[in-house]
Parts: sequence; C-alpha cells; structure tokens
Amino acid sequence: MKISELKAGMRGVSVTGNIDSLTDARTVNLRSGGTAQVADAVISDETGSIKLSLWDEQINIVKQGDKISVENGYTQAFRGENSLNIGKYGKLTKL
Repeated sequence: MKISELKAGMRGVSVTGNIDSLTDARTVNLRSGGTAQVADAVISDETGSIKLSLWDEQINIVKQGDKISVENGYTQAFRGENSLNIGKYGKLTKL
C-alpha cells in the first residue's frame, strides 16, 4: 500500500517508507494510570508522507534516514492530522 492511499480509520495497514524526521521522546500519562514514552516520526514514500507514532521500545529501533516497514498497523485522525500507529498487533521492521 502507498502512503497516499491511507485514510483515517483504516486497519490492517502495511506500508514501507523512509523516516524523514523523528522527534525526541516525551513521557505521556496513560489511561491505565502508568506512563509511556512516545515519539513522532514522519515517514514517506514516493506518493506522500504521514506521521508515525512510536512507543517505548519502538523509539530505539529506528533513526532518521532509515527505511522501515509497518505491518498490520492502523490509521487515525488526531487533532485533525492523519497518523499511522503500529498498535499492539502491528509490527515495525527496520529494512
């Protein structure tokens, strides 16, 4: 699937792209009462780009310039911006 084809609310999304940028990790409070580290990456292919949310150990897997694959991810709109999430059942692979 190409990044330009992604729309909010899609499930079972698999894309390959390059990491254009990566924010520093920040700590967020979870609904369960705990905390987690989250960082935002922008991944792109020849058709477009999308924000990718990276959580905890995923943050250390990749760096700017890496080519990655996301399998079985999902998309959502957050604050008016579409984003790609790996989620509990998805997989992030550095290529």
